[in-house]
Amino acid sequence: MRRKARRPRARTTVALLAAAVTASLAVGCTGQGGPADDGRGQLRTPVPSRATDSSRSPGPTGAARTGSVLAVKIDNVPAARPQTGLDAADVVYAEQVEGGLSRLMAVYASRFPEAVGPVRSARESDLELLRQFDRPTLAFSGAQHKLLPLIDKASLRAARPETVSDAYYRGSGRVSPHNLYLRPARLGHSAPGSDALTTGFHYGAAPAGGTPETSRTVRYPAARFTFTWSGDRKRWTVSMDGTPAVSPGGKRVAPATVVVQYVKVRRSAFHDFLGNNTPYTQTVGTGKATVLRDGRAYDVDWSRRRAVDGTEFTAPDGTPVNFAPGQVWVVFAKAP
Repeated sequence: MRRKARRPRARTTVALLAAAVTASLAVGCTGQGGPADDGRGQLRTPVPSRATDSSRSPGPTGAARTGSVLAVKIDNVPAARPQTGLDAADVVYAEQVEGGLSRLMAVYASRFPEAVGPVRSARESDLELLRQFDRPTLAFSGAQHKLLPLIDKASLRAARPETVSDAYYRGSGRVSPHNLYLRPARLGHSAPGSDALTTGFHYGAAPAGGTPETSRTVRYPAARFTFTWSGDRKRWTVSMDGTPAVSPGGKRVAPATVVVQYVKVRRSAFHDFLGNNTPYTQTVGTGKATVLRDGRAYDVDWSRRRAVDGTEFTAPDGTPVNFAPGQVWVVFAKAP
């Protein structure tokens, strides 16, 4: 059966830089939260709010349900790991932020986990990326004050601690700002089902060709991602900055497909309080990518003509390239 996607829409230097930018990123996050468990089964006290062909299927299952796709901005500095709920996402996007560090956006449609986090601030690039979905919910903990009006005007539902305080809580064992979590069930709607993932991705049998690949590393100025093929699990295990990515229970994060998408990364009009410019990751356009699946690497082309479109990945002859059913990671890398 073919589902039709909707169209609406030197070490010391680096260490010092990472520490400075980690502090600067805290400014964009709010200190408010709401009650929920801390990802380890413990209930935490709320903090008051400041305001009262199946190839096109986005996954192996997906009867449509009410609600909207949920996108959550997730902290990715060492102090934020292990993250909660990352392994439950349908798609995980990785992008470069200030100072060459990285941040994640996890997208949920098939199911909502009990908790997600640590939640951090939004970026201008997020608005373009999210246009492919039909009025998604964006959960984030803050943003530059000049960016907030743009978020308010965007075709999405902004779920901030200031507006949905009961959905947020502060977890134990970590210091702020790396301890803010979201409980999706308190957002007032259910998971919409995988049909809501209007990403343009195709799923199915592996394409012909490709080259054997056991490990691939993507580097940012102050961060790196490594994906290592596990033949036993039939998945790519994830390491971030040289440390295995795991759930709070110790299970390895392991997507079925990894996409290294080469894009334009330019300066935006926004800066943090230290004066670091916020990179803008441009996801509309065309370019090259590498798709990793089943222990092989495929060099492909990508195309996203309009912001309301999903991204198509095709072989040199124009044939859509299938992803393996399961979680997909898309790592945005600066085009050469």
